[in-house]
Amino acid sequence: MEDLRVVTIAAPVRMQVVETLRSAIMSGRLAPGQRLVERDLCQTLGVSRPSLREALRELETEGLISSIPNRGPVVTELTAEDAASIYQVRGALEALAAKLFTQNASEAHMAELDAAAAKLRQVYETGEVADIIVAKRDFYDVLFRGSGNHIIAEVLRTLNARVTRLRVVCLSSEARRKVSIKEIEELVDALKRRDPRAAAAASRRHVENAGKTALSSL
Repeated sequence: MEDLRVVTIAAPVRMQVVETLRSAIMSGRLAPGQRLVERDLCQTLGVSRPSLREALRELETEGLISSIPNRGPVVTELTAEDAASIYQVRGALEALAAKLFTQNASEAHMAELDAAAAKLRQVYETGEVADIIVAKRDFYDVLFRGSGNHIIAEVLRTLNARVTRLRVVCLSSEARRKVSIKEIEELVDALKRRDPRAAAAASRRHVENAGKTALSSL
């Protein structure tokens, strides 16, 4: 894990450690179920124990790390049951956001949606999962802003780390990527037509199909 060493910058060390460990978990460099030994991590990251412990606590609130009695912190193993529950919540909330977007989005939001969708199509063609993840985050940021309901984004933000882990699993399938972008285009079409029923249905269908792919891989 030599490449995990934190390079000190102006941001608080805790934030750097959180981001470094989060990235390592997302990429699989820190595997599900792997025990996180404080002494080893402090040496590998080049940080103090207090900074590391603060970071581990934050990652635990995100569901990426679990504290196991007599073992200490480990990388959380995402079960099929957990994944199914996450997709249920996503399906309901994102469908609601899509419906509200058709009713509340301004023309400026529509323009942002167009730009985000164009970027998403572009990165889907490259097949680079990391770039797709970033572009999807930006797309959904526009969707949530345009919905006019900030609570939806706040609730989903608590699941963000686990959702991203599932997206990595799902989008690693080339077949799923090809279908996924078509589903996004159907969603965008319904949003631009301001058709609440079609938008909610397209959003829910996209999440449900993603869930099926992810669950089959867990």
